[in-house]
Amino acid sequence: MSNNPGRPQGSLIDIHTHTFPYSDDSDLKPAELIERAKAVGLYGICLTEHDWFWGEREIARLSAEHSFLVLPGVEVATEEAHLLVFGLHRYTFGMHRASFVRQLVDQAGGAIIVAHPYRRQFPPSVVPDGPDYYPTVVRACENPVFGLADALEVANGRATQQQNAFSLEVGRRLDIKGCGGSDAHKLADVGVSATWFKRKVTSLEQFIAELKAGRFRPARAPAAATDSKASGHILT
Repeated sequence: MSNNPGRPQGSLIDIHTHTFPYSDDSDLKPAELIERAKAVGLYGICLTEHDWFWGEREIARLSAEHSFLVLPGVEVATEEAHLLVFGLHRYTFGMHRASFVRQLVDQAGGAIIVAHPYRRQFPPSVVPDGPDYYPTVVRACENPVFGLADALEVANGRATQQQNAFSLEVGRRLDIKGCGGSDAHKLADVGVSATWFKRKVTSLEQFIAELKAGRFRPARAPAAATDSKASGHILT
């Protein structure tokens, strides 16, 4: 692949993106998402549609046509939280429960990231440094879904700084590694948040291995838009 040839090591990947029509709330077509990702300086992307799985041949075709790393994933809506799941290839009845998704992922040798952990956990009425903030963090940490995760999305490109800071605090308290994803639904979202992997990633298997090994951190694409809600969010 000819992605970012000036980078001798590592891989900057947007691990959370959506395209139309497979995610019907997205304005992005796969081809324009990929070309935008290349333009802003990403090394690769993960296509994570809502409860919909890309086929291996379709992924391979997109990757070859654009000379760009495209990896398959899925955003699964469970009763406990939304999960970014890698390593599964089809929806199975029972995946509305996070514990069942974990069982399937373990059998497949995959990985799970809890997407936008602030949702359902960080009410709009709670303000940072307010009297209810830290009790809310403590209650969030008691959610068993976090015990099923290989990582937390602590830098979501469509979240506010305060929401991402809340997710980061939950991750710190639970000692779960944090990553970043744009949650792209339009061109301006792409690369606003991403994940920097210390090693070069060229396949889904390598991607999963690096996630499980914890060799990553939140990052931002060099030329990503700067006017998003999450501009200036905490990246560690």
